[in-house]
Amino acid sequence: MTLTQHFKDFFKSEKTGGFILIFCTLISLVISNTTAGNAYMQFWETDFQGHSITHWINDGLMAIFFLLIGLELEREIYVGELSNFKNALFPVISAIGGVIVPACIYLIYNYGSNTQNGAGIPMATDIAFAIGILSLLGKSVPPQLKVFLTALAVIDDLCAILIIAFFYTAHLSFTYLFISLGIWGILIVLNRLKFHHFLPYLIGGIAMWYFMLHSGVHATIAGVMLAFAIPFSDGSEKTLSSKLQHKLHYSVAFIILPLFALANTCIVFNYNWVSGLSSNIGTGIIAGLAAGKPIGIILFSSLAVFMGIAKLPKGLTWKHIAGVSLLAGIGFTMSIFITLLAFDNRAIIDNGKIAIIAASTLSAAAGLITLKLVLKSNKNLH
Repeated sequence: MTLTQHFKDFFKSEKTGGFILIFCTLISLVISNTTAGNAYMQFWETDFQGHSITHWINDGLMAIFFLLIGLELEREIYVGELSNFKNALFPVISAIGGVIVPACIYLIYNYGSNTQNGAGIPMATDIAFAIGILSLLGKSVPPQLKVFLTALAVIDDLCAILIIAFFYTAHLSFTYLFISLGIWGILIVLNRLKFHHFLPYLIGGIAMWYFMLHSGVHATIAGVMLAFAIPFSDGSEKTLSSKLQHKLHYSVAFIILPLFALANTCIVFNYNWVSGLSSNIGTGIIAGLAAGKPIGIILFSSLAVFMGIAKLPKGLTWKHIAGVSLLAGIGFTMSIFITLLAFDNRAIIDNGKIAIIAASTLSAAAGLITLKLVLKSNKNLH
């Protein structure tokens, strides 16, 4: 299987971004638990134009992250793994299983409690983190496995985006929402008229973000909507969509996600922090990500193959799928993002973040060890 240069660049940037994400998280956790911790946390709460720095990152800069997700999803649909219906079915069904089962497991522990609203937390895979861990295995990783993990994570993110839009909207202003949708409609028309100048899409995107922010629907959704309004054409390197995607990879991987990690992992580990892992929310998140993800992905994909709905990707075995399904339990960015939307209680949020970090670490180790053994045994066979 030959990978396109675009995919290679994407994989490389996500790999590096994953390592930076891990580094920034560790730095934030260490500083938060030193004598400089209070000053560090107060810095992120500094007011700027009526909002804290953290708020600007989460509601502003993260819209650019969601724009990149939208552009990646668009490319996958038009020319990538999802462009062929038969090829798309396997990762799509796998991802659906990896969304439904973790949510159900979370609800088993939290249904009817004040943490029930966090069912969306264990649903999404952190694409940068997961690719970063997969890249540790070097050139022994089959290209098909990289493509499958990417497609799985992109579909995962799409599900998370839909969940955020429909289930994490506290109030709704139809006036602002319709204005935002109206602007989007105008951009779609420009797209259809083959208008390829970036400035109108930039201005329209900012306006969409502003009105979406005031509509009650999370403003980052405007980023995804904008992605599908930007002309894709034939998907070549010269198109507006491709140029923007290429530029955003680096700013997102090296600036936006590191800032998100630094601002949102300011967690103080008190003497009883371990007990938070065994709380309803802690158990639900860890079980949902570390166990629910692989169970859901393997169960749904194997049923799809057994029923003749989908086919196992050529060149991959069920052992490969098992290893990748474990890596899919790395939630991190999107999981933390949904935690912030689901709760406003600081103690619950911190317990959720600690559980996400624990589950992601466990999933990363389990996936890495499993795939290393699988790839080693395949190498010995050859």
